[in-house]
Amino acid sequence: MFRSNDIVLFQGDSITDANRRKGRKGPNDPAALGHGYVFHVAADLLERHAGLDLNIYGRGVSGDKVYQLADRWQKDCLKIKPDVLSILVGVNDFCHVHRHGFGGTIAEYASDYDVLLTRTRAELPNVKFIIGEPFLLEAGDMTESHVEGISAYRDAARKLADKYRAVWVPYQQVFNDALKDAPAEYWAPDGVHPTVAGHMLMGKAWLRAVAY
Repeated sequence: MFRSNDIVLFQGDSITDANRRKGRKGPNDPAALGHGYVFHVAADLLERHAGLDLNIYGRGVSGDKVYQLADRWQKDCLKIKPDVLSILVGVNDFCHVHRHGFGGTIAEYASDYDVLLTRTRAELPNVKFIIGEPFLLEAGDMTESHVEGISAYRDAARKLADKYRAVWVPYQQVFNDALKDAPAEYWAPDGVHPTVAGHMLMGKAWLRAVAY
């Protein structure tokens, strides 16, 4: 997956953002990577592949849906020219319909995501895609119906991963399995945003799927 001097870019919403310092633009900067799963992954890759001089960036933005990724894609993705691009998006495309009156549909999510990946592959023909599974846990104000409702977004993302031969990171399944060890609130108190343990769980899942 990784070659010398590769650029690795993480894109998505608040889960990928993880309170990163947006004024810090350079690679491999702890403050610029945030305190979430991106930091855990970057730390592992940079230690394990010290001889490759990887350049790892985090560009998640809290609240983003697919169309908002598209709006900033030129400066936050294509200009960076990643060799490996990891995307996790979908929870806001689903939850903001219920919480904030967002008018998006599952069909628009799938179509916009497809267009974004096509655009990226056209400009970066050798980019390696990694697509994360959108997930929710039954915690906070997230109910069983919400967890069931996001399944259509998970299915759409999985179909796109297959279409673009992307590595698939099964976050929902990983969290479901983790519920055997601790309740949902332990991993994500509001059902969306992971705790320290939840982010570590995600980081390990990413590394298993992508690297080891």
